[in-house]
Amino acid sequence: MRDSMYRIHMAWVIVGLGNPGEEYDMTRHNAGRMALDHFAKNLKFTDWKEDRKAKAHVASGLVEKTAVALVAPDTFMNKSGNAVAKFVKSVKAAERLVVVYDDLDLPLGAIKLSYDRGSGGHKGLESIMRAVKTKKFTRLRIGISPSTASGVVKKPQGEKVVNNFILMKFKPHELAELKQVFKRVSHALESVVLDGREIAMNQYN
Repeated sequence: MRDSMYRIHMAWVIVGLGNPGEEYDMTRHNAGRMALDHFAKNLKFTDWKEDRKAKAHVASGLVEKTAVALVAPDTFMNKSGNAVAKFVKSVKAAERLVVVYDDLDLPLGAIKLSYDRGSGGHKGLESIMRAVKTKKFTRLRIGISPSTASGVVKKPQGEKVVNNFILMKFKPHELAELKQVFKRVSHALESVVLDGREIAMNQYN
């Protein structure tokens, strides 16, 4: 009994951000949700189940001996915090929260782990910070912006352009690149859970 209590106590919550509904499948703003789905399959977690009370789809499993819950909010991006608050009940619990999401400041192909940072204007992240009442949780950002041959980010500018860009579907060659990105995301998430965020950040940033 003690062991199972310990495992449950040590549980991590990993959230993948995106918009619900088929019309948003494979769009750039859903990169976090797509990465989480890859992670769930990779580690043979349970199938996704709808949790109506939490307004989210949830899967669970173990990373070695640590229990992990995966949460894909079924709310629109700017209400993501409503779902997360059902799983992260305290500031202390937020230390074991990882939020995976798309980032316009990074080029496609790049990922970055960070902790205790601002939202960078990302509506989903702002919503979660309000809901869990802290910034002290881990983020894993997935680059979605185009870049030059030398790797300089060509970030879309202007609200309308940005909105159109993030809601566009990934092109086939971008999806091929994302397969490799999602592999790295999976390894980075495992590392956060098993080794702690400092080690994971040193290895994957």
